Amino acid sequence: MYCYTCDADEQHRPLTAAEKVWLKNEADLKNVEAFFVCTKPNCRNLRTGFNKHPFDPVIRLPQPD
Repeated sequence: MYCYTCDADEQHRPLTAAEKVWLKNEADLKNVEAFFVCTKPNCRNLRTGFNKHPFDPVIRLPQPD
């Protein structure tokens, strides 16, 4: 998938359960099932399958503990 912040095609993965909870609270969304996160180190940009730039400004997942 294309990553808006990397400006390139990068690997993405579905969100974990904990990441979905975080995104629901951060973006005030009810459904976050369609979101993917970029797996490139230090990027963690979020997108959906159809929308490569769903947030303005960009929302990135925080680094895992």
